[in-house]
Amino acid sequence: MTTLSPAHPVRHRPRRSYSAIPGETPGSPPWRALKSLILLICVVLVLLPFLAIISTSLADTGQVTRAGGYVLWPDNPSWSAYSALLSGGLVSKAMLVSVGITVAGTALSLVCSIMLAYGLSRPGSFGHRPVLLMLLMTMLFAPGVIPSYLMVKQLGLINSYWSLILPTMINAFNVIVLRSFFMSIPKELLDSARIDGASETTILTRIVLPLSKAAVAVIGLFYAVTYWNAFFNALLYINDASKWPMQLVLRTYVVNNAALSGGQVDVAAGAPLPPAQSLQAAILVLSIVPIVIVYPFLQRHMNKGVMVGAVKG
Repeated sequence: MTTLSPAHPVRHRPRRSYSAIPGETPGSPPWRALKSLILLICVVLVLLPFLAIISTSLADTGQVTRAGGYVLWPDNPSWSAYSALLSGGLVSKAMLVSVGITVAGTALSLVCSIMLAYGLSRPGSFGHRPVLLMLLMTMLFAPGVIPSYLMVKQLGLINSYWSLILPTMINAFNVIVLRSFFMSIPKELLDSARIDGASETTILTRIVLPLSKAAVAVIGLFYAVTYWNAFFNALLYINDASKWPMQLVLRTYVVNNAALSGGQVDVAAGAPLPPAQSLQAAILVLSIVPIVIVYPFLQRHMNKGVMVGAVKG
């Protein structure tokens, strides 16, 4: 009996191993285990300072004294440091000031940056090239501290909350990113809206902005973090301690290690004052909580908004 061999013999292809990263092959199990161990060590090193700060803010006087400063895990957690700070008036007022400046400043910055970026993204707009050149010049030649102070003083903004918003209301880099994103929107889409009789304001609010949610969210996060973390303008322009934002309080009583007086913290009658380390750690925790709460809601837009706005155009 004759067996016919196939005209094209079947070749067994070598089995491929796939990687999570395109174009890369996974390493050997020991190498992957080593990389996982290194990553775990990095995560622990990043989380340990946060754990120490939170634990110290909740620790009592005896445990802080025994630990010689910072505590990794509180034996008897207590909210006395937070209660004393928020009841004293200084930190609670500073929190309200920082929240108000961040919300108002971010809103104004977004409105002005969006309008400026949209105007610069239209090549035929009035004063397109001179305004764009002026904007780029501000990225190369920043004003000094003394000219900025003299300008703010001349405008009568010393000891005013507007001095914390107006000098930094428009960031040239953020405007350039938004402009690049707006220029990536198909021109035919905007032209069709103009043919239908839509004004530039209608095009911006009903077509451009809905398509630019990712970029606007990322730029809004940039502005919010900038306003929340700013302390230098408050150090220059705010003379009244009752108008200090949270970051200036943080710098004064944590970085400079200034002592909190009895009028700035409030404790129950007969209760001991929380240790200085716990009060400083509590101020630090309160200063980062708002951004930690807001960031997860905008993080999903981060990669798309920054990459598309920075690469296209």
